[in-house]
Amino acid sequence: MKFNLERTVLYGLIVLLIILQYPLWFGDSSVFNIWQLKREIQLQRDENKRLADRNQALAAEVADLKQGLAAIEERSRSELGMIKKDETFFHLIQPSDNEDRPSRSKPK
Repeated sequence: MKFNLERTVLYGLIVLLIILQYPLWFGDSSVFNIWQLKREIQLQRDENKRLADRNQALAAEVADLKQGLAAIEERSRSELGMIKKDETFFHLIQPSDNEDRPSRSKPK
């Protein structure tokens, strides 16, 4: 068996290439992990945007409640069913599908 330097160097370079490529593809900061982290970052940004919009709406509602009595009156009427003194409250009920027309049966 003859020692072939060129073949040994070639195999050594291939092994070195594999050793250097392993962390790139399978290590803690691999390409796959970076793709996953970018996806998670985008999901978190979307969630943050949704929450920021909700917070902005709540802040506007708080400012409206602090400034005007009309908003407080509207909420008390719609959520609590409150009415003013000497007011008459009418509650309209929509008929269901099977109650569209009243039955006109004759009493026996």
